[in-house]
Amino acid sequence: MSEQGIGTKCVQAGYTPGNGEPRQIPIIQSTTFKYDTSEHMGKLFDLEESGYFYTRLQNPTNDAVAAKIAALEGGSAAMLTSSGQAANFYAVFNIATCGDHVVASSTIYGGTYNLFHVTMRKMGVDFTFVSPDCTPEELDAAFRPNTKAVFGETIANPALTVLDIEKFAKAAHDHGVPLIVDNTFATPVNCRPFMWGADIVTHSTTKYMDGHGAGVGGAIVDSGKFDWMAHRDKFPGLTTPDDSYHGVTYAEKFGLGGAFITKCTAQLMRDFGSIQSPQNAFILNLGLESLHVRMPRHCANGLAVAKYLKDHPKIGFVIYPGLEGDKYHELARKYMPGGTCGVVSFGFKGGRPAAETFMKHLRLGAIETHVADARTCCLHPASATHRQMNDQELVAAGITPDLVRMSCGLEDPEDLIADIEQALEKV
Repeated sequence: MSEQGIGTKCVQAGYTPGNGEPRQIPIIQSTTFKYDTSEHMGKLFDLEESGYFYTRLQNPTNDAVAAKIAALEGGSAAMLTSSGQAANFYAVFNIATCGDHVVASSTIYGGTYNLFHVTMRKMGVDFTFVSPDCTPEELDAAFRPNTKAVFGETIANPALTVLDIEKFAKAAHDHGVPLIVDNTFATPVNCRPFMWGADIVTHSTTKYMDGHGAGVGGAIVDSGKFDWMAHRDKFPGLTTPDDSYHGVTYAEKFGLGGAFITKCTAQLMRDFGSIQSPQNAFILNLGLESLHVRMPRHCANGLAVAKYLKDHPKIGFVIYPGLEGDKYHELARKYMPGGTCGVVSFGFKGGRPAAETFMKHLRLGAIETHVADARTCCLHPASATHRQMNDQELVAAGITPDLVRMSCGLEDPEDLIADIEQALEKV
């Protein structure tokens, strides 16, 4: 059979029931699994056989949903985590540890920026933040001998900059390191970063993949294409024996397609334990089954709102890569020809007070620390997700004090615009 379409994968991938087995992915809500002999369990601990012994490491429900996400992204292996924040931490820390360095786009989500700039720096991992609009020469200059990865977001939250994946992938590969791309906003329905040279993809599955504000979660997907052994000196954790796990050398034993995720599971999930519950994985799968149907509606609503706001006299600027004339429109057409996302960022001529007044009078759009939901939600990032940043850091992240991030849900676009219109009248 030829390659299945993205919609078929959303519905069918990851789990195929046998005769008389449950049609829906079963929820295996068990912490542990029983075996007849210690020898059998020993083979599991030695990674000689596949199987389950403790849900902190692996669980059948989680693995089925992870396999679906891997199929959607076109990857070789995937794992679920407790949140998108955990996914980004694991993806980076799996290859960059104390004494290492990472190059990252500056316009990433505020929580991720803080994770990198503050918390992981305390762990000895240094970061250089570069503008997504940097020239190839400027990007090349950011690398050091100890650089282990490059990180960016397909569509940055909330700056909505579009990452030039090919440019960043080329720079990463020229220096013998992988490109990690957070694909939360675009989802594999609208963009598959592996097609453009990315090596690792992460997601906050809490967002569009779940789509209903029901379960927090994250995912990491490996393309299975980065050759760790070709750069063995840079990645000893993958290319030399792991003394904490029976001396296994992941890149040799599991090859290109399995080394990264296996190490991430056997080391980081074992030690940090940021697991996604099987119940949340089940809820996530329900969201995935309709992802290909929901994303076009989110994009259509986002574009309708962006067009309405663009010419409004009280609005100072509108950022939406799907909008013709937007700074990133051409990049969006290249990487996401079918649509971008449902999130629109905009600012007010009346500054921060106008933004706060507007949000106070919304009726359909709820003020929430959330985005990419079936229901429209709205946030003032400088007061919430990015409030830990100073003014200089806010500017580097593409945030201004008057910026409002509106995540357009699945409501009728006429009702969304009517709600925006009445709130603008109060400004």
